[in-house]
Amino acid sequence: MLMQSETDLSGPSKGNAIPVIALEGVTKLFPGIKALSDVSLRLYPGQVTALVGENGAGKSTVVKILTGIYQPDEGSITLDGTAIAFPTPQAAEAAAVTAIHQETVLFDELSVAENIFLGHAPRGRFGLIDTAAMMDQAADILRGIGAAIDPTHKLKDLGIANKHLVAIARALSIDARVVIMDEPTAALSQNEIEELYALVETLKAQGKAILFISHKFDEIFRIADRYTVFRDGELVGDGIISAVTEAELVKMMVGRDVSQIFPTRTPNIGDEVLAVKGYAHPTEFADITFTLHRGEILGFYGLVGAGRSEFMQALFGITRRSGGTTTIDGATVDIRSPADAVANGIVYVPEDRGRQGTIGALPIFQNVTLPSLGRTSHSGFLRLAEEFKLAREYTERLDLRAASLDTSVGNLSGGNQQKVVIAKWLATQPKVIILDEPTKGIDIGSKAAVHAFMAELAAQGLAVIMVSSEIPEVLGMSDRVIVMREGRMAAELDANDMTPETLVRHAAGIKGAPPC
Repeated sequence: MLMQSETDLSGPSKGNAIPVIALEGVTKLFPGIKALSDVSLRLYPGQVTALVGENGAGKSTVVKILTGIYQPDEGSITLDGTAIAFPTPQAAEAAAVTAIHQETVLFDELSVAENIFLGHAPRGRFGLIDTAAMMDQAADILRGIGAAIDPTHKLKDLGIANKHLVAIARALSIDARVVIMDEPTAALSQNEIEELYALVETLKAQGKAILFISHKFDEIFRIADRYTVFRDGELVGDGIISAVTEAELVKMMVGRDVSQIFPTRTPNIGDEVLAVKGYAHPTEFADITFTLHRGEILGFYGLVGAGRSEFMQALFGITRRSGGTTTIDGATVDIRSPADAVANGIVYVPEDRGRQGTIGALPIFQNVTLPSLGRTSHSGFLRLAEEFKLAREYTERLDLRAASLDTSVGNLSGGNQQKVVIAKWLATQPKVIILDEPTKGIDIGSKAAVHAFMAELAAQGLAVIMVSSEIPEVLGMSDRVIVMREGRMAAELDANDMTPETLVRHAAGIKGAPPC
């Protein structure tokens, strides 16, 4: 672990500066999950601190604690060295803490000025909003950040970059001392990114403490003064950015034991079952080409915005591709809808099982049999006994734990809900199963059960595509890995080439050979 002393800094705030805001010993628990464990984070005036970590490392939980959405179960928050609590988002805003998210939380039908001052507009006589003053103040703030935007225009008439500037102007309208930027360049062009960098320098010069969350190492090393690394909800390193290398940051991000909960497998890879060539979408991905074989688990890895889920949804027919071909068992097929995909033996277990994978109000047995009604009906009438029989067969195979098959899916744990989704699609007897973040948000016992069942499916000859943001899972389960970055295939790696450092370097676009 690489840790730096606070007195080592030779930047905008030298010596033993008191942080504007600090988290000390913070722990946050959710049912079955410890999202944060005894973490600390300090943000200093006039400095950018980069918060680095894999997807699921705890970064979003920290942001929600800093902005009053969550409260810590243990630990403390201090402002200028004095203990403080943020029981609500309004309390955080009153303490001059604000966040600019990757997806701007603004209102298209309101004017720019109304978005900037929403909830704290200047008021005149009788408590009414002073529209003229609001427009003038909005114009001053926009001018101060170099944004040539008319405050009277509706937000819906602006481009993505200008919407980000409005979000920043909103943050500054409360005279924020702490500005959190969560993946702020994800949707920006290179010119717009350069403008954002210039704005960050302006905010630093004004003494703002900035928390910058990004997966892009070139951004981190360009604008950050400090770094903090989280892994699995724990602090594993922090210090001064000039005293660390890309390779050291990568090592801190991924330095985990992969041999924890993964079954021992002896792959028996058979004939080609799926071939994808030249898959493209106008905005999300381009030139995706690969093959998949019976008995193989093919991992897809990438960072936020890499386009993995978007590609899988196109392969399953949820969204329309702009180009590319799909071949199943040597025959070209045209998949225009999920029904086409299922008919050709491709099924998809989505990342968001609550909204896309299950119907929470329906019982387990109806969720499982929903895509297979042709097997459980006769002359247009459903046969309840056949539905129960089919549902029981596949839920027992997955060791689903529930009082009965009549139990509503919405009352199940996350792990058991995931098993319902997998059972639903396995009942269609597919050739290819796509598992998008199959263990996201489930406890370690359920993870082990899902991993064991994935291995069993592959052993039985099913072809498996697994999308995962967890490096140990990718390395522990995959026979081959495709790494995506910014909508394209950055690398295709076999078992001999797969290491944590290699995956992260390809996903983050880090050039050069990995360290020895």
